[in-house]
Amino acid sequence: MERIEIKCPAKVNLSLDVVGKRDDGYHLLRMINQSVSLYDYLTIEKIKSGIIIISDKNDIPLDESNTCYRAADLIFKKFGVDYGVKIHLKRIFPTVQALEGKLRRSGVIKALNELYDLKMSKEQMMEIGLKVGADVPFSIVNRTSLVEGIGEIISPIEKIENLHIVIAKPNINISTKEVYSKLRLDEINKRPNIDKMVEYIRNKNYKMMASNMVNVLETVTLNEYPILLEIKNIMMEFEAEGSIMTGSGSAVIGVFEDEEKAKVCYNRLRDYIKDVFLVKTVNEGV
Repeated sequence: MERIEIKCPAKVNLSLDVVGKRDDGYHLLRMINQSVSLYDYLTIEKIKSGIIIISDKNDIPLDESNTCYRAADLIFKKFGVDYGVKIHLKRIFPTVQALEGKLRRSGVIKALNELYDLKMSKEQMMEIGLKVGADVPFSIVNRTSLVEGIGEIISPIEKIENLHIVIAKPNINISTKEVYSKLRLDEINKRPNIDKMVEYIRNKNYKMMASNMVNVLETVTLNEYPILLEIKNIMMEFEAEGSIMTGSGSAVIGVFEDEEKAKVCYNRLRDYIKDVFLVKTVNEGV
């Protein structure tokens, strides 16, 4: 095999809690992560030597600062790969940290594992992913999961199948680092009951799951970016079972059991915001 194409699903948070902070500054999380049918695409091709990054978007770095480069470099050094690789990134959706997570990095790890027949286990790929970024391991698993620690502890739970989600991303950029720096753990009044959320998912009670979604990072962002609250309100007005910001923003999700209601909400938001997506939950991990 000389070339492989791989699709990398985006992820959303169905709830996110911050339960502490480590001495090194990293925040400790408990959250429910879900992959959705919104993809970036990678084409990975063997070359004689080196690591080459190309992209159809001009805002993606193509040098050693690109984290896909780092992922490939780590694998080459670990396994002593004699060839190089050309990585073509085709981005479909906006660069939104909350959606992308570390999907392209994990995609590179999966693709190189197959392309070079490295026979890495899921755990080995997650270990390499953790060296690239704390939330990369989830994108290796790519299925409904309880995620803890700094994002590296993954506990898969019952898969959420074919639930409809509207994603709306207003034209604002939010710094994840800034959001966490402004978060005051002792001032959070409402937290998600993550254990209860897991129970709802196991019982396929998606109405209760969605209506109890909470993201504590909204305590920072909703006051500073009122448009996010406006989007949430629109989603609820159009009969979403629940709506929250995903990650640190700026994407907001609305969860629907009824596809027709999801379509109506999607079409309403398209008149208001450029980047709106109608997707389903997917579970495509290894």
